[in-house]
Amino acid sequence: MLQSRASRRRFLQGSLALVFSGIILSPRRYAAGFESPNERPVFATIGLRNQGWYITQKTFDFADFAALADVDAKVLDENVQKTEQRQGKKPDAYKDYREILDRKDIDAVMIATPDHWHTKIAVEAMDAGKDVYCEKPLTLTIDEGKLIEKVVKETGCVFQVGTMQRTECDKRFLLAVALVKHGRIGKVQKITCGINDMEASPPIPEAPVPEGLDWDFWLGPTQQVPYRALPELRTGYGGGVPLYSNCHYSFRNWHEYSGGKLTDWGAHHVDIAVWAIGAGDTGPSKITPLDYELACEYKDGYPVVHDRYNVATKFNIRAEMPNEVELLITSEGDNGILFEGSEGRFFVNRGRISGKTVEELEENPLPEDALEQIYGGPISVNHSVNFIDSMKSRKQPISDVWTHNRMLEICHLANIAMRLGRELKWDPVQRQIVDDPQANAFLSRESRKGYEIKI
Repeated sequence: MLQSRASRRRFLQGSLALVFSGIILSPRRYAAGFESPNERPVFATIGLRNQGWYITQKTFDFADFAALADVDAKVLDENVQKTEQRQGKKPDAYKDYREILDRKDIDAVMIATPDHWHTKIAVEAMDAGKDVYCEKPLTLTIDEGKLIEKVVKETGCVFQVGTMQRTECDKRFLLAVALVKHGRIGKVQKITCGINDMEASPPIPEAPVPEGLDWDFWLGPTQQVPYRALPELRTGYGGGVPLYSNCHYSFRNWHEYSGGKLTDWGAHHVDIAVWAIGAGDTGPSKITPLDYELACEYKDGYPVVHDRYNVATKFNIRAEMPNEVELLITSEGDNGILFEGSEGRFFVNRGRISGKTVEELEENPLPEDALEQIYGGPISVNHSVNFIDSMKSRKQPISDVWTHNRMLEICHLANIAMRLGRELKWDPVQRQIVDDPQANAFLSRESRKGYEIKI
């Protein structure tokens, strides 16, 4: 019996390889919409540490980078050198992104700053006539998402959100969406998005600002506070910076700049869950924090201390979705998405897609073009290529702002519910929390004087 199961698993992996082989394309030096090397679009990247470099380097084959910007002089210099080595031409370097927006030769910007800068830069870039690729999570608040939608509509700019699981990851998530939409698990009943927990921090003291970092500009639209850091350095992805700080990689752990795991990993997995059930133009009716722990004490929705992380460290959140689908966002178990329906279940993450529903593809495959139908056409080499092809066609790309904002609203509402310690009823038509003025106050945030959005 064990030998038979192992044989089936090997056969299935081979079958999935065949499924994917027809849609994984060979890299080209230009995207489909720019067939001539002379037509290559001109890009700039704003925000270069970690993900900024990642999205830049995977775009070199398809676009020319004329400029880079970062408020950290060391990070800027390192990435200018790496870009010159890769493309054979040195990009111009700027601390102030607005100098990039003033340039008429730049077609599009890629934004990978901390989350609290996304909306201001994106809106001003579109106002300057630039198409935009912006990293996830797109916004710091729900009202920021509404503003971005308004400006996309008014300007006609192409806008790609960096939820690259829609395009990449060996197409596993596309296959997952196709399985659900083709009824392979029957009526969807429950979806569990596992996005991992995180550790609280010790008290983090004020510290000297690192040489070359413009701390005031890094803070930007948020209120002015001291730089904080402990000497221990982070290792692995995002390494080389303080493990505990209110800057660099750790900005994700502060509500002033991000939304913790809920918006960091939630922006990936909740996106796929909402896409699969066709809820990209609606939202939940209710958000309930079943149990959770915050990294510090709160009062009236705000942390009472300011020297340590303040987002949720552990959580189980239930969102009531259309058609009686229960969406659970949890810090427990494996990182990934478990789909459960009346006729089956399966699990998917970046490393695997598994379950009886998947094994049954051996005997009952999906239609040949099932993944292309979900994607809306030929599947791009990577997320950048989909963006560039959309720039040529002037159609919105696979990760559009409307569906992204709808699913991100779930993550933002989950954070608000935990901060206030109560369930929230949501009106997905008005995009307002029902009968709760205090909670609705968290849908927006005032910008610091001098850093307001200017269009």
